[in-house]
Amino acid sequence: MYQPLAERMRPTTLSEVIGQKHLVGEGKIIREIIARKRPVSLILWGQAGSGKTTLARIIANETGAIFTEISAVISGKADIKRVIEDAKVNQRLGQMTVLFVDEIHRFSKAQQDAFLPYVEDGTIILIGATTENPSFEVIGPLLSRSRVLALEPLSDSDLEAVIKKAAKLEKLSAKRLTAKSIKLLVATSGGDARVALGNLELATQLTDKTITEEVIKTAAQKRSPHYDKAGEQHYNVISAFIKSMRGSDPNAAVYYLARMLQAGEDPKFVARRMVVFASEDVGLTAPAALNLAVSTFLAVERVGMPECEHNLYHCAIVLAKTDKSRQVVNVMEQAKQLAKEFPDLEVPFHLRSKATRRTLGKIKDSGAQDVKTSGYEDGFLPEVIRDIKLM
Repeated sequence: MYQPLAERMRPTTLSEVIGQKHLVGEGKIIREIIARKRPVSLILWGQAGSGKTTLARIIANETGAIFTEISAVISGKADIKRVIEDAKVNQRLGQMTVLFVDEIHRFSKAQQDAFLPYVEDGTIILIGATTENPSFEVIGPLLSRSRVLALEPLSDSDLEAVIKKAAKLEKLSAKRLTAKSIKLLVATSGGDARVALGNLELATQLTDKTITEEVIKTAAQKRSPHYDKAGEQHYNVISAFIKSMRGSDPNAAVYYLARMLQAGEDPKFVARRMVVFASEDVGLTAPAALNLAVSTFLAVERVGMPECEHNLYHCAIVLAKTDKSRQVVNVMEQAKQLAKEFPDLEVPFHLRSKATRRTLGKIKDSGAQDVKTSGYEDGFLPEVIRDIKLM
C-alpha cells in the first residue's frame, strides 16, 4: 500500500520529534505531560507542517490513551455525537480518550460548545489543531479549559535534519542528493516539513540521476504563500510592513509589500494604511508625505493592478526613508483627553460667531449684568485651560 514520504516519516515517539524544543525539550510541557501519563486538553496553534497532528498522536500513544481523530472540514454533529458515545464507553472501561480535532477553528460556536461538558467531566481529552489565532477562532469557555501551545515553523537546521533523515530512509546517497539541493529544499518549504518532504519525493520520481537544483525547482514549482486575507498572516504581514516603515527600513518594507501583493491582498487596503501612516508616523517632519500617500491611494483607485504597483512601492520607499515624528499622535491624544475632562467650557466671546456676538452685545447694552461679552483676547483657549501647552 502506497504511503507518501511525509506520512512514512511521521514520528511515532517523542524521541523522534525534530524541532519544537520549547514544547518537547527537557522540562517542557509536552514532555512533562507524557512523563506523568496525564494528558490534558490542548489547543495546538501553528502553521501547516509544524507537527500538530504528530504531537497529538504521540501524546495519546505515550500516555496509553485511545486516539480518535476528526476533521472540522468534513465532520458534522453526527460525527461528534458518535465519538462522544465511544468515549463514554472507554471511560466506563477505565480508558482515557484523546479526541483530536483538526482545523478546530472551522467548527461553529455551537459545534465547539458541544465539547464543553465532556471536556469538563473528563469524558474526552480534547486536542484541537488550528492554523488561526485561537483567541479569535476558538470560543472562550473552551480556551479556559485548555492550554494553548504555539508551534513554531521548523528552522532551517530542523528541516535539513528532516530531509537528511528522509534521504537515509530512501537510500539517497550524498552524491545523488547534494548539499546545495538540500538547502534549496529547505528554502522552498517555508518552514513546512510536509512541503519539504513532498518536494523531495517528487524530485526522486523526476530523475534517476543526481537530484540537481533544477530538478528541485521543477518539483517545487511556485509555492503558494502562507497568507490568508482574513486570517492571522494578514495581520502579521501588514504589521511587519508598517513597523518596517516606522523603523526606516525600506528593504524590509518593500519585501512585506511584495508578499502582500503576490498573495492577492487588496492594494487599496495597503494604500489606506499608508495614508494613515503619513500622519501618524511621519507627521510634522514631512507634511508633504500625506499628499504623496493620498495621491497613491487615488492612483491605486484609478489605475489598478498591476500598474499601480509602481505607485505603492514609490510611496512605501519614501515613507520608510523619511524622518519620523509622533507629535501629531501625542497632541491628538492630549487634546482628546482635555476635551473629555472639560467638555462644556464656554467658548471665548471673540471666537464666537458674528451673529452670536452681535446678539449678546445687544443684550449687554440693554443692561443685563450676567452676559459675558469680554473675550480672552490674548488667547484662543478658555481661561481654565489656557496655560496648558499641547505643542
